[in-house]
Amino acid sequence: MSSKIAIVTGASSGIGEATAGQLARAGYKVYGTSRRGAQGSRRGFEMLALDVTSDASVQAAVQQVLALEGRIDLLVNNAGFGVAPAAAEESSIQLGQAIFDTNFFGMVRMIRAVAPHMRRRGSGRIINISSVLGFVPMPYMALYSASKHAMEGYSEALDQELRTQGIRVSLVQPAYIKSPFDANQLQPDQALDEYRDLRAGLDRRVKEALQGADGPDVVAATVLRVALAAAPKVRYTSGALAGRLRLLRRFAPAALVEAGVRKDLRLDTQPSLVRSAA
Repeated sequence: MSSKIAIVTGASSGIGEATAGQLARAGYKVYGTSRRGAQGSRRGFEMLALDVTSDASVQAAVQQVLALEGRIDLLVNNAGFGVAPAAAEESSIQLGQAIFDTNFFGMVRMIRAVAPHMRRRGSGRIINISSVLGFVPMPYMALYSASKHAMEGYSEALDQELRTQGIRVSLVQPAYIKSPFDANQLQPDQALDEYRDLRAGLDRRVKEALQGADGPDVVAATVLRVALAAAPKVRYTSGALAGRLRLLRRFAPAALVEAGVRKDLRLDTQPSLVRSAA
């Protein structure tokens, strides 16, 4: 296992850092990445500077790993950011493009840089960190949910394309995870007064849920299990809540799932929208 080389994007904290650490302890030579690169001592893995929104930065980092190691066996696409709960109409097109540029196209850039090398070697594993919002859309998280739906569709199609080349693509789908990721969410850039009280209520509910949420090590353990699987699946939930949501989505009527989401978010008890006077 010591010869296995892994790249983990977004590894400066949270899920990425935990994943890089677990992979390193399992015997992988791990290169974590973040926009600012190495910051102080790391625990068992190297850090590289990489901006997933830049084609040049992605190519440079991947070529650096190949020059050092001669191979890349595992790519974990974790880099991304969340958005604070807000109505869909409160986010501009520019904010939506920024979300997709990191959460979706950042993954695409990494895969485009790494897949040709894996294909020439005839082997490789790609793991994309998605979310339960990739299969259960969350109200007031429309753009983030959309970015994860896009990741899911792309990953499933790509796995069908690359498995004949010896490469497998899998998704890991956590639910609420207590990590710095949630402390650095983007705020809506076109906030409307009509949604102010509702946003505040949702923000309180999400913070409550995070208090009892799993830590990033739970997701890291799932990633390691997928990386080592002899016959990997396309989708893996991570944590008990994510598993229950997957079962509900698969077997329960859509109306029941929607009612459960609304109840969990307490939407039916939120303040009504204040309509502007005509």
